[in-house]
Amino acid sequence: MIPVLVADDHGFIRAGVEAVLRGTRFSVCAATASGEETLDAIKTHDPAIVLLDINMPGMNGVQALETLRERGDKRPVVLLTAEINDRQLLSVMRAGVEGIVSKDGAEDGLVEVLEKVHAGQKAIEPTFLQRAIDLSLRPDAQGPLAKLNPRERKIAGLVAKGLRNRDIGAELGIGEGTVKVYLHTMYQKLGIDNRTELALLAVNEQDS
Repeated sequence: MIPVLVADDHGFIRAGVEAVLRGTRFSVCAATASGEETLDAIKTHDPAIVLLDINMPGMNGVQALETLRERGDKRPVVLLTAEINDRQLLSVMRAGVEGIVSKDGAEDGLVEVLEKVHAGQKAIEPTFLQRAIDLSLRPDAQGPLAKLNPRERKIAGLVAKGLRNRDIGAELGIGEGTVKVYLHTMYQKLGIDNRTELALLAVNEQDS
């Protein structure tokens, strides 16, 4: 069985997760109700995956994730949330969250998300990913992409959406070669080497 730690201050949510995982290859190894309890339980139970609620009393899920990453702990973390504000969303993307799942309807997709993150993949619902991209491309956004001009920021957003150079050129009305020139300049400005790093910067921009 693959051990999962469930952190949520509502008992019925914890029980619901246990019920959803029953009969799968995942099992709840510990259940906690705050960020502080979660960090202690991770040391004790060493779960393969941490399932975190965003809003808990004391240290919330965002702070728990950030603390975990600051400690050098890279195990997969999935956020289970009823709502997440812009600052929280950008913070968890920056901290390298592997999955975000809405509590509404989680019973239908939670196991699939856990399977993906356990396999080393990202499992962030498209609505959250698109929202993070839109926030990172705001004119007033601070962070790495603030070094780019508006056209370059647009290209970064299209790269983050997975578009190829040809498609980006068609979207912006420029040639594929021109897109390559833009990308080369952007890589130099940002101190990166490839489009994967550019896509990550586009979605990991922190809130201003």
